Amino acid sequence: MKVLLVNGSPHREGCTYTALCEAGDALNACGVETDVFWIGNRPLSGCIACHKCTELNRCVFHDAVNDFLEIAGDYDGFLFGTPVHWGAASGGMTAFLDRAFYADLNGGGNRFYLKPAAAVISARRAGTTATWDQINKYFGLMQMPIITSRYWNMVHGTTPDEVRQDAEGMQTMRILGRNMAFFLRCKQIALQNGLPLPAQEPFQFTNFIR
Repeated sequence: MKVLLVNGSPHREGCTYTALCEAGDALNACGVETDVFWIGNRPLSGCIACHKCTELNRCVFHDAVNDFLEIAGDYDGFLFGTPVHWGAASGGMTAFLDRAFYADLNGGGNRFYLKPAAAVISARRAGTTATWDQINKYFGLMQMPIITSRYWNMVHGTTPDEVRQDAEGMQTMRILGRNMAFFLRCKQIALQNGLPLPAQEPFQFTNFIR
């Protein structure tokens, strides 16, 4: 089993990375492999609604989004980490998630169906719960079971050292990792014993104006 830790911070090894690694270490201790995917710090365009992903099963722009989509199918679960910028996820992470999930959903990729996911939020002080709610909405739409911890999945600090001093935040990350590992094992056992995934139905889109 493998979980991908997606770092949505413009800093490759900053506070968000520190939190993700704490959860990752807990996953590793439970026998789950982890890799880190950094979305980078180059500008990421938002979705332009061109709908080319319907034909391509990837985004029309060639950047970190497609790099991620190329490998996402190989993983059993995901942790998506972001810093708080202006009371919400970073602009880069928001654009990344918009395009990655839309390209998979619109293109019929099915890379994320019933794979567990969790948001990891890093902030100096405030905006964490609003950001947590924002990120969880992606998982709900993609039919990804949302993994939680003893507290909301957040850490506080302005440097990695300060984040490591957030004893409750670090504990929250470790519990998050163990909870995800438990869910993954339960899913694995269920599939090995012949429990099929739920039957899927074709999408039915309706508009409020007819």
